Amino acid sequence: MAKINLNINGKTKEVDVDPNTPILWVLRDHLDLVGTKYGCGIAQCGACTVIMDGNAIRSCSTPVSSAEGAKITTIEGLSENGDHPVQKAWMEHDVPQCGYCQAGQVMSAVALLESNPNPSEEDIDNAMNGNICRCGTYLRIKKAIKTAANS
Repeated sequence: MAKINLNINGKTKEVDVDPNTPILWVLRDHLDLVGTKYGCGIAQCGACTVIMDGNAIRSCSTPVSSAEGAKITTIEGLSENGDHPVQKAWMEHDVPQCGYCQAGQVMSAVALLESNPNPSEEDIDNAMNGNICRCGTYLRIKKAIKTAANS
């Protein structure tokens, strides 16, 4: 075990965990931030996506030791009221169906728009590649990203 200092959603948190523990399990089991979901455990589905230092990462396969000193944003950290432009666009386009993948989808979209405020269709496809939605809401996701980009 090791004491690791994390910057999560703008707050410093200290956790005493095995340094190889995936960030996902530190968030869910130690910090009670359960908006980030477990999907596949092998970084292939995107349900566990969070933003670390401006990049969308798969928290299920990223060891917590790599996050010390980094700035991490989870779905809970986007806004207190669900009024982040991407969240508002998600609701406007009625994106969620079952909702399980949506936190990861939203976080990937936010990371994209933070690095590229006016993405092309190809940019959106590339950024969202690897975020799987079993309900097939991909067209609504793309429309919501375009709406958020224009807000």
